[in-house]
Amino acid sequence: MNIIIIEDEKPAARLLQRKVEKLGFAVNQMLHSVEEAIHWFTINQHPDLIFLDIQLSDGLSFEIFEQIDIKSAIIFTTAYDEYALRAFKLNSIDYLLKPIDEDELETAILKFKNQFQKNTISTLDFEAIKRMLVNPVQKEYKERFSVKVGNQIKVISIDEVECFYSENKGTYLHTLDNRDYLVDNSLEVVESELNPKDFFRINRKFIVPLKAIKEIQMHTNSRLKLILPTYKADEVIVARERVKEFKDWIG
Repeated sequence: MNIIIIEDEKPAARLLQRKVEKLGFAVNQMLHSVEEAIHWFTINQHPDLIFLDIQLSDGLSFEIFEQIDIKSAIIFTTAYDEYALRAFKLNSIDYLLKPIDEDELETAILKFKNQFQKNTISTLDFEAIKRMLVNPVQKEYKERFSVKVGNQIKVISIDEVECFYSENKGTYLHTLDNRDYLVDNSLEVVESELNPKDFFRINRKFIVPLKAIKEIQMHTNSRLKLILPTYKADEVIVARERVKEFKDWIG
């Protein structure tokens, strides 16, 4: 199987390569920009499968397909929220939200292998996908969460949230008054319900609001450590592959 990765952040590309190769598949090429990808596709045989980041350093990756007719299957690797990705989930092989989970990566590759062997890979409508991502339908984000406390239902305003976190297969809301509440949905679903201008998923375990960050410290392996007002149960660390986007998010 011929696999390539198109990702502008070289550390993230190398990390994805290691995860793919850990599953027993070889990555034949890594490309890091729209310009580089267009040149490469012009002179090389197109791969079976592309891991494609949407936002590259010199533009949206869809610009590649405006100039090159590519029939390869695609697994999108992106930090776009799940709501926007609904635009093309049914047409693509799959998509992987960063930071990429190894189990989800394996599932996506196996899904591709199954469709590839059956010769059922479909052509994507890149223009439709691009239009949806560039001009998405306006979404209303949650302003409050309802949680169960004993036999009662408590309503918590989004302004009271210090962070969301996952633990022991549960998702919890931690408030600024240092209380924890179990919420019904997964962290992925909660993430899709939050305004990305105000909340950021820093790793697989935590989603934090900008206003709750008291301090940002340098941490090991090029990561960042966040200090929150009351949450002390665990270190709140920005994953290395999310640091650049996190810095852009905080401005």
